This record gives sequence, structure tokens and C-alpha cells, in this order.
Amino acid sequence: MADHLLPGLLEACVVIGSSSEKLRELYQSTQETGRSNGIPALPLLEPEVLHVLAPPFVSREQAGNGVLKSFVRRRRSFIRKKREPPVPNTETPSEVEGVKGGGTEDVSVPKEVDLMALPQLCFPGGFQLSKEQREEQFHYLVFTDVFGNQTHGVVMQYYRPIHEGTSFLQNGLWSSRPSKLYSAYAFCIISKHPYYTALKDCLSCLLVQLKTCRLSDLEERVKEFATKLSLVPIPPPGQLHMTFSLRPLTIVLPSREDNDQPAVDLDLHIPLLCLRPQQLLQVLSCLLQEQRVVLFSADWARLTLVAESLLHYLQPLSWQQPYVPVLASGMLDFLMAPTAFLMGCHISHFEEVSAETDDLILVKIDTGSVSTSCSDTVDLPEIPLAAAECFTQRCMSLQIHYDLNQCHIASCSDISEQRAHRRTWQRNLNHDIQRITLELIVNVFRDVSSHLNYEHRVFNSEEFLKTREPTEQLFYKKVLETHIFHFFLKDRLNRKMDAFARMELHTRSETQKLKAMVENPRRPTMQEIQARRKSSVTEMRLNRRLGMSLPNLIDDRSIHFNRQISLTKILVPDPMLRTTPKPIKVFKLPEFPASISLSSVQSYYSELILQLGKAIFCVPPDNYALLARYYYLRGFINTLSSRRLEALSDFQNLYKTDTAIFPSQLVTWLVDSLQKEERQQADRRPELKRLILKVKKESEKVLDEPDYHIKKFVLPRTHLHQEEFVRCIQESGIVKDVATIHRLFDALTAGHQKQVEPELFRVFYTFWKETEAEAQDVNLPSEVIEHLDNSECVYKLSSSVKTSHGVGKIAMTQKRLFLLTEGRPDFLEITKFRDIEEVKIASAASFLVRIPSLRIHTCSRTEVFEANLKAETELWNLVVKEMWAGRKMADQHKDPQYMAQALTNVLLMDAVVGCLQTQRSIYAASKLAYFDKVKHEVPMMVPETTSETLKHKINPSLYLAEPQTVHVLLYTPGQLSCSDSEGDGNPKLWVALSGGRVVVFDAASWSMLQDCIQVGASQLNCMLGLNQDQVWVGSQDSVIYIIDTRSMSCNKQLTEHRHEVTGFTLDNKDQQNGQQPYSCSAHGTILQWDSSSLKVKRQFQVKCDHLSSIQIHEGTLWCCCGDSIVELKKNGTLQRKVELPDELQSESRCFSSFIIVPERGQLWTGCADSGELCLWDTKDSSLPFERISLSGSTGVTCMIRVKDQIWVGCRATSGEDGQCDSQLRSQVLVVDPESHAVQKELQAHSDSIQTLCCAEDRYVLSGSACRDGKIAIWKVE
Repeated sequence: MADHLLPGLLEACVVIGSSSEKLRELYQSTQETGRSNGIPALPLLEPEVLHVLAPPFVSREQAGNGVLKSFVRRRRSFIRKKREPPVPNTETPSEVEGVKGGGTEDVSVPKEVDLMALPQLCFPGGFQLSKEQREEQFHYLVFTDVFGNQTHGVVMQYYRPIHEGTSFLQNGLWSSRPSKLYSAYAFCIISKHPYYTALKDCLSCLLVQLKTCRLSDLEERVKEFATKLSLVPIPPPGQLHMTFSLRPLTIVLPSREDNDQPAVDLDLHIPLLCLRPQQLLQVLSCLLQEQRVVLFSADWARLTLVAESLLHYLQPLSWQQPYVPVLASGMLDFLMAPTAFLMGCHISHFEEVSAETDDLILVKIDTGSVSTSCSDTVDLPEIPLAAAECFTQRCMSLQIHYDLNQCHIASCSDISEQRAHRRTWQRNLNHDIQRITLELIVNVFRDVSSHLNYEHRVFNSEEFLKTREPTEQLFYKKVLETHIFHFFLKDRLNRKMDAFARMELHTRSETQKLKAMVENPRRPTMQEIQARRKSSVTEMRLNRRLGMSLPNLIDDRSIHFNRQISLTKILVPDPMLRTTPKPIKVFKLPEFPASISLSSVQSYYSELILQLGKAIFCVPPDNYALLARYYYLRGFINTLSSRRLEALSDFQNLYKTDTAIFPSQLVTWLVDSLQKEERQQADRRPELKRLILKVKKESEKVLDEPDYHIKKFVLPRTHLHQEEFVRCIQESGIVKDVATIHRLFDALTAGHQKQVEPELFRVFYTFWKETEAEAQDVNLPSEVIEHLDNSECVYKLSSSVKTSHGVGKIAMTQKRLFLLTEGRPDFLEITKFRDIEEVKIASAASFLVRIPSLRIHTCSRTEVFEANLKAETELWNLVVKEMWAGRKMADQHKDPQYMAQALTNVLLMDAVVGCLQTQRSIYAASKLAYFDKVKHEVPMMVPETTSETLKHKINPSLYLAEPQTVHVLLYTPGQLSCSDSEGDGNPKLWVALSGGRVVVFDAASWSMLQDCIQVGASQLNCMLGLNQDQVWVGSQDSVIYIIDTRSMSCNKQLTEHRHEVTGFTLDNKDQQNGQQPYSCSAHGTILQWDSSSLKVKRQFQVKCDHLSSIQIHEGTLWCCCGDSIVELKKNGTLQRKVELPDELQSESRCFSSFIIVPERGQLWTGCADSGELCLWDTKDSSLPFERISLSGSTGVTCMIRVKDQIWVGCRATSGEDGQCDSQLRSQVLVVDPESHAVQKELQAHSDSIQTLCCAEDRYVLSGSACRDGKIAIWKVE
């Protein structure tokens, strides 16, 4: 079952050549032909498989019933000609005549290895005898099965004289003389892993032995060689490399950087030596467009190395088409395949291939030229210019010549030292190249995520194309249709946090970070209009093209029409590209056993386990990444050694060190294979018992197949009820917010049955797109643009109308109304939305008729602005009032999202009126005037205290369809010096939402850094920042998840709790032991942790119904236990217990939160269903408690102490229907601990306060439940 679970270096070692019988016949034939005809012609031979050596090399009988037997690989048969036994050198004529050939035999090979085509691939140029000794040659192979799984091969061609010392008949006597003919043997190592350099070194070591061994000993030498390689494990992903000695060289196996990337064991700069950056970009563009690409070279080895490097350059995009980097001479018909492919041929076939096959991209590696089979030039869309020029400049800065880099360095006298120095140089260069090529891919596809709908898995490709420059649209149109991009999209929709996502996140400009603070409908800004005007491509814009949509209402992103401006933005110095690779650790395997038997293999494994144990002991306990790699390797070797329990123990340790490399399938197999006695032993070991229970629980779950489909939006063909309407609107990218879509549904169905006809939806969608197109084509004079902010966009433009300031068009941005006068275009500001005092409809007399007009009173002007908008009057009245109300609410609540929502409402109103065109269209559009309605129904004035204290509001559900409850908030301070390139020194705000989702904000700018770090799937109850590089998250599923603050990934778990984790606290005053974290679970378990080793130092139990939180003060633990507050010593001994008074217990109340004020000797408590605080004296328990009544509150949900203030979060009061209405009802109260008076009543949420946290005593942040779902940031006085 688990043949694919244990990673080993060797799949098989195959020897290819010609049989001894055939070689003798050819030799004698050539000798006779030579004597009669002079110099004989050497014929082409058909190579055949001579030896197949594949692990395991320990027989089943030797392995018995152990694990080795269980892990024998699935095998299949390969039929080949039967080999004759080796002929000894002292053979006599009778012995030669007695050797019988012919027949066939069945060779057993691993099922993944296909040997049918291997002989001609090992001799791609043909197999022919030679009259002289030739140098050994290497080349590389890649095999891809129908499922896309790759197997790699390294081939060494080695020439030996035919029948050294062969006896032959001369003048009636047998004599011997040296041979003048040489035959090649190909030695091919096949591996699942692309270790090209390492396997080449291994074959080079084998070559040393082959040169001194007899032909009769060849098979035994090769078997010994293959057996040694079969003992070599593959290093797990990370920074642990592995070495082993294979005399005379030391072989290095580099590890993969992470699970998503293959190992890099080749020189990635080889294409840069062969191709100029411009030609290299051409080839990459062809691969991205999935063209039929053929590489040509006179060197077979160069073909695979260049092809593999090119595919590395495309990472994380993965080539999905046929891939054969080496085509043998007899395989050229492969190039007739109608599909896209990447293949390689010898340069001698160039003319033949280019003449007989059309539509090929031909790349001559040796001369650095790129052409097509029809032309000397490539007529395909190029990679976007800004990204291409950035890539070119980066390439020019690379130091790709090793000798130039070593001119000033002394020569190495030790070959091992020289090789190590070369590897270090190559590793650094490979790192730089990977960063540069990744930057190229990020620059090309950076904006893809802006056009994704994650919930419905829709990519708005048309909208994405419209954001590209006209000269680049053909390139993107071709790329978007490819398989390689389709698989890339799957990863984006699955929110994969790979190298692409990390670089895209960390290379965002400050403008992009600020725009991520709020959802704004996208339109061209004034800055973009100016850039477009300067661009030489303006005339290429379509007159009536469909403009950008509002997919998910994400921030407006710049359309870089100005090449120079966009290139400047891309070339902002990026510290990620200037960093050195992460430091590596090298682990050396023991010396291989002299002979192979079950006992020698087990002894080797025992020695390896011993060395891994020593390595683990020497690793600092806080170096989790290195510990995880050692545990993984030891678990792997323990599995091979039949030590199942030890293997499970090692894999269990991965939960605390790095779950990213946890081998789930292997662990499941180990658990299932435990014998009865082993299972009983495991039950006596708590950590193994927990692991087995977890594995069993996971195996019982119904595994949902991951959702990999990608949809394109199509217009509906049937009537839409509300639920289907919501889905269609979200898939179309018009708007995501469910409440807004419900209002749109009501507007479109006003006065009709509650369903939307498909024709009405089509008309609405079309009008929406046409309106966007008009906004794209707005062409404002430069004199007008000078009066507007760079970030302003024109969202609506009236027809030409008569106004109190002349004739012109009224334009609306997100900030103001202004008039574009006719004749000589001029700018006249009508008003900013925040300055409006009144908006009303009036009528103006004109030739005995009354023309409706719009009047706007502002505080900035004494005169009233009036515009005769005629039929547009009522719509403009709705629009201006909605924008006015949105601006007022945004200013009062310090929440810019209100303005963004008002803009969306206005655009939807416009589309509704445009598509309905009935007398009731204005009435229908009025249903979308949400903020204007709120202004009239609910008092908009925010209390003065709230307005003065409230600094800002942010929305953690910005990219979600509906608001989520903010369960926990955690502020982590910044770092003055931050050397890690993947992190930054800014403080961060961590927000736990429903369903295990964690959102991260930059607390310096309040921009969103991460919209989803998935931490399990259950509700999150508590968070704790530890050592500036970890965030601990306690979950209802009883697991403590640990997030790495630099990589923004969750790769550690603590599984010691048996019930939901409810609270954390941190002891910072223990100078001897450093930070000491504590955690508690609902059933009363408290664990003290070692923050370095992540091991439990102490465990004790509190008797209670529900332990909800813990705090540490002056060396004692305080526990909130439902109906009591318990004080414990650090060893768990009960010191004090404060119980609810009888009169409160009778009301079934329990403590929800508490605060200790040690200098005042006070314990403050609150109950979730009581609108009062209780104060207890911690020094004299005989004193009665005091009560502080909290007016307007029905319960206390959370409390924190900031400076000398107590901040209290309250439950929301209910409306008449028992639910929270839209009015602000929940409060944050600030209480003075000395006077016990409520100093401030702060109102900023329309649902219960769920959590409070403090930011360096300067700010307090409050998070609310899902009816509000926002975070308020309060200033602390």
C-alpha cells in the first residue's frame, strides 16, 4: 500500500548495451571483413537492457514479516532476451562453444519504470561500435506518465574494449591480443527526484570502479553501487541537506525549499549563458502561451538542463503539456503531435524538423537564436513590457560566471573544499535567479487575485483583460486559455500561500496597502487619466469597449498606461531580491555497509538512527524547523527498521515543530499495521494514544474531495428567485455584499412577483457594463484635472443642462460635485458632499411650463446651486442624497467603508433606472438608498464623547459576502530591526473570525495584510503573542495552533488538551525561565508550557463546570470558573475562591470576565447577563463586595485594564422584536477604578462587543458580533 510513502533516492539502476554473444559475432565479423576488404564499416546496433537492479535488495525471505516485506514495491514484468552467463577470461574453445544463448527471461521492475523506450533514450544518437576509446558522456532524461508524475534519469555512456583479452583462432592455435573495437554501455540511474548533479556525481564514482573491473564483475559492481543508493533517504522540504560518501566523492542531496517546489540540483544559470534576456523572454512567453517548443543542441545533456531550468523559471506555474526534453533519433515523429509540447532534439535534425513540421518554436541553444518553422522571427505576443524590462535589468545585474567571481581567491588544494565552494556559489546564484523569475511571474499576474470570486470559484477573465493595456491584451488572452494558467488559478482560488502569494503580498506598494483598507468601486483616477493621456497607446483604445467591472468591490487599481511610470513602480528596490538564501544544515549519512544482507542493512539503519538522535540532542529547542527535519528522517528510518512505535513518536513530534511535512498517509498506514502488543504499548504512552485517536478520527471522516473547478460567469436562462439572484450577482462580479444584493433584488422586483426574469437580468447587466465603459472613456481637460485629487474618479456624468452657473455637465466623484462648463471647458466646484446642508427638488419656469430642477444648499456658499436636470432630476436627487448621507456617516463613524458602500448604492440605482425605464423606476431605485433611509429613520448624530474617542473603524470581513463575528483580537508590537525578508517590522493586529479564519492587519496603516489564514475549522476562543515570531490560537477543537508571524502560515499544533481551549496567559516575570505561557481548557485543565521546546512543564486540574479564562498576577493564577473566581499557586494548589453571591446564583448567572487590580487589592468581575460590575477586596475576603451599575447594559462580555482605566465591553440591547436593530446599541464603557464611576459611554457597534484588546496603552480595539462585524479603534487618554 505504502510504496509511494517512503521517499528513497533510487528507483532503479539499468545497464543498457549489447549482449556478449552479439559483440563476439560482430568482432569476428569485422576482423574477417577487415582481412578481406580493408577497413570494415561499423554497423548500427540495437541496444538492449542487460541488467535491471531495483530495490529492495533484501529478499522477502530475509526480511521475514517485518516492515521491509510490507514495503516491497509493486512490480511488473519486463520481458527481454535471456542473458548468457559470463564467459571467464580463461575460456577455452570448448567452453565458448558450450555457451548457449537465445530464449527470453522475465525481469521484475518497479511498476513506475517503463523500460521499453529506455534503450534508445540512453543512446539517443544511435548505438554504434567505435574503433577508439571515447570519453564518457552524460545526459539526462525525464519520463512523464499520463497523470503528470515525473521520473528522472541520469545516463552515463562508458566505452569498454570488446572482449578484453579475447581468445581467437589463428593459424590453428588459440591466441590472445588487445581488441581494436570498443562498445558503449549506458548506466542509467532512475529516481523520482530531480537530483541531476548528485546522480551524475554518483555515476562518476561508479566510473572509477568500472575502469578497474573485469567485464565479468560488472554486474556485481553495479549491484553493489545500486544497493548503496537504495539506502539513501530523501531529505524532507526545508533547510536540511544530506550528504553521503561514495568514494572518492562526497555526494550532496539538497532539499526542496517547501512542499510546492521541486528540489533544485542543477545550474539554473545555464539558459542565461546560452540565451540573451530578450530571447529568454521570448521562450518563456511561448511556454506561457503553450506553444509547440523544440530545443536544439549538439549536446544531449544541455537539452534537459535548459528545459528543466525553463520550467523552474515558470514556477509556481506548472507545465501541463507533453514534455520530452530528449528525443532519440527514432522518435522525431513525436513532433507531429497536434498539442502543445516542450521537446528537445539534436541539432543535426534542425533542417529536417523545420522543413517538415509547421507552427513550431525552434530554439537553438548553442547559438542563442529563437525562430519558427515558418520564419526566422517569432510573431507571438510578448510578455508585458514593464515586467520584461524589469526582468532584463535584473538579469544584467547577475554574476553568472564562476571564474570571474573567483579571480581574487586562492586556488583550492583540496577537491572537497573546491566542490563545496562551488556549490555555495551556485546555491546563491540559483537563489537569485529564482527570485528574479518569480518576480517576473508576480509582475505578470499580480492583479489576477483582484478578479476572483472565492465563494463561487469564478474568475472574471473579461474584466481582467479590460484592465490590461491594449498592446498586452492579446498576450493575456492567449495565456488565460492555457492549461498552465488554469492550474495556477486553482491554487489562487484555494488561497494557496506559496512563493507567489508571499512575494505578491510583501512587494505591494504603500498605495496598494492603503487601498486595501476599504472597498472602492473602481474607475480611472485622475492620475491614471493623466498617464493615459501621455501614453502613445491612447489612440488604440476601443471607442465602446466594456469597461472595468466591480468584481467583489475591491479597491481601484491603477491601469499602467504610462510605460515609464509602471516600470518605475515595478523597479522599486525590493529587499526580498537582495537577500541571501536561508542558512542550511548538512547531515552526513553513515558509511555504507561492506556487504548487503538483512543484518547489515539493519545495522546501518541503527547507526543512522543513533546519529539522528545525537543531532536532535544538539539542536536548540527553539529551532523547530531543523528539529522537524530530524524527526521526520528518524521516523522514516524507524519505519524501515520495523520500529513502528518509535516512528509514530517521531512523527507525533512534527505537530510541535512543523506540520507542513507531516506524512499523513504513512502515519495512517503505521497505525493500521500495529500489532496487538504494540497497540497496548501505545495506549500506555499518552502522546501516542492521542496520535492514534486523532488518526482514527480523521480516517472515519467522510473526505470531501477538494473543489478544483473554475467557473466562468454566464447569464442566467431561467427566472431567478432571491437565492439564485444573489449567486448570479456575486458571480458576475458586480457586488458581493449579500444585504446590498437583497436590496437590489427588491428594487428589480418592485411591484412584481419576487423573481427576476432572465431578460431583465441581461438588460441590467448590459447597462451596468456600458455605464462602466462610459466612465472609462471620460476625457477631462487638464485644467479640470488640476482641481481634483489624484485618487478621485468620475462615477457619474449628467447630460448637458442649464444651471445657475451656466450650461454644462454635472460630474460626481467620491468627494464632490463639480460642473464642466460648455464652450471653453472649465471647472466649477458645486460642493463637497460633507458640506451639503439641504437637497431638494424644485421647479423652474420656462415658457409657461415648469421644469423640475435640483437645488443644493451648502455651507461653503451662500447662493443655492440649481440645475434644470429635467427627466434626470429625481435620479440625481436620490444619488446626491445617498452620497451626502454616506459621507456624513463615514465622517461621524470614522469608517471610510460607508462612503464606498454609498458609491455602490449609487451605481446600482443608476443601473436600475437605466434598465427598467418605467414610471416606477425611481421608486425601485429608492430601495437602494440605504444610507439616506437610515439618516431619516435613525438619529445619525454620534455622541460627542464617542466621536472624540473613536479614531478609526476597520472591516475584517472586507472580502467576505457577509459580516463575520470578531471572536478574538490580538495586537503584536513591531520590531525596530527586522532582518527577515519575509516579514516586516510593523505592528500587527490579528483578528479571529468565524470558521477558523484569521485576518491580519498592518497596525501602522490599518491595511489588510492577510485576508485568510485558515486555522482549523472550528471557532477560535483565544490568542497569545509569544517571542515576536509566534501567535498561539486556542480552538474549540481542543488544539492550540501556532502561526509563524513571518511566513503568515500555521505549521505547528499542540494537541495535549482534551477539550476546547478557552484561555491563555503569559508569565513574563520569571527571569530565570523566560516567558512562561499557560493555557486552559473548558473542563478545567491548565497546562504550563516550555516556550522553547513546546513541551508541557506542569499540568493541574481545576474542579469547575466551565473554565473560561486565566490570568497571572504576582505569581498566582486566577481562573474564571463560571460561578466562581479561583486563585491558584503555580503548582495548582488552591489559594482562594470567590463565589457568586447567593442572590446572583439564584438567577443562573456566571462570571464572564474579570480584572485584577493588585495595587488597589481589587477583583473586578462581570456577568454576561447582568448589567453591573462586582468589586471584591482581594486582601480581606470578609469585606462585602460592591456593585457598579452600568446603565443601558444588559450584560458584560469582556474587560481589560488600560493604564488606570477599566474598559468594559457590553452586550447589545434588543429592539422591540428581540433583535438588535440598526441603531447603535452596544457600548464600550470606561470606568475609573478609584471613583467607580463610568467616565465614558462609547457607542460604535450595532451588535454585542465580543472582545477587547490594547495596543501599547495608546489605543483600545473592540470587535463585535456578526450583525456589525467591525473593529473600532479608540484613543486612550
